[in-house]
Amino acid sequence: MKRDSGYSTMAAQQKQEEKLWDAVKTSAIVLGTGLLIFTAFMNSASWCVQKIWETSGNFWQTAWLNLYNLFEGKEWSLFLFGAALVPALAFWCFNGILMVADVTGKPTFITRYRIQLGKNDPVDTKKLRQAIYTALFNQFFISLPMLVPMFHVMKWWGNTFSKELPTFQWFLVELSIFTVTEEILFYYSHRLVHLPLLYKHIHKKHHEWTAPIGVVSIYAHPLEHILSNTLPVMTGPMIMGSHIVSIAAWFSLALVTTSISHCGYHLPFLPSPEFHDFHHLKFNQCYGVLGVLDYLHGTDTVFRQTKAYERHRVLLSLTPLSESIPETPKRAE
Repeated sequence: MKRDSGYSTMAAQQKQEEKLWDAVKTSAIVLGTGLLIFTAFMNSASWCVQKIWETSGNFWQTAWLNLYNLFEGKEWSLFLFGAALVPALAFWCFNGILMVADVTGKPTFITRYRIQLGKNDPVDTKKLRQAIYTALFNQFFISLPMLVPMFHVMKWWGNTFSKELPTFQWFLVELSIFTVTEEILFYYSHRLVHLPLLYKHIHKKHHEWTAPIGVVSIYAHPLEHILSNTLPVMTGPMIMGSHIVSIAAWFSLALVTTSISHCGYHLPFLPSPEFHDFHHLKFNQCYGVLGVLDYLHGTDTVFRQTKAYERHRVLLSLTPLSESIPETPKRAE
């Protein structure tokens, strides 16, 4: 009997080993096939993107030369146009749409995606006016003067007003460096202004809005606007000696994305604002832009335990995440 039980145990082990080996082979086949398909897809996609860029590249180069000639090569005028006017238009056009929704509650295809339900519905118009005045003050009297030293730095590099545009591949490299630079500088400067003394006299102004709206992204004390809002965005292009077209694109992108982070609506197909909205709600979580440094420093641990963290993704449907992933109902006391 003992011999039979030994044989049966060995047979069972052999069957398990065969099953394990079959699973490994199946996994290898699936992963190998998936890798081949992915590689083929990426090669095809890269080829298509390259062809599109080659076709459109002449268009953009011609458009840039026309603009350059329009300004007759006046570099300061070109710099103001690209680094100030274009980003400001992007900011106010985007926030103009959001403010209509904030004040009127319409259109519903925006307001139905509200993150903090029942807040700013509608927004306090007195607070909104104050936010607009502060945002305009910061743009005209803080950001604009800061472009003067930046202009001289870019002149020193000598590439900013080149008649030849940077390649698309190089712009992507620059964009990566800009993003990492902003994440580092914004995270630590933001942590700095959360120190009790600085928070009381500087950063508290920004946190008057526990449920933020888009224009509040630059509603801040002037010192904070320099330290946390402007320098982290300006530093990357100054390090890289970027072309004015790259600067215009980056400044516009930075202003629109920070507006999305503050807008209070988790809109379909746009970056998730849940991370920074949670910061305004709880104050001591989620200090960064990307969340990488928050993860490394453990300043997102509470956020990761919430429904907001489950909703922190790009919405790829038309159903609001507040409906598909609602908050847990509070227990009756």
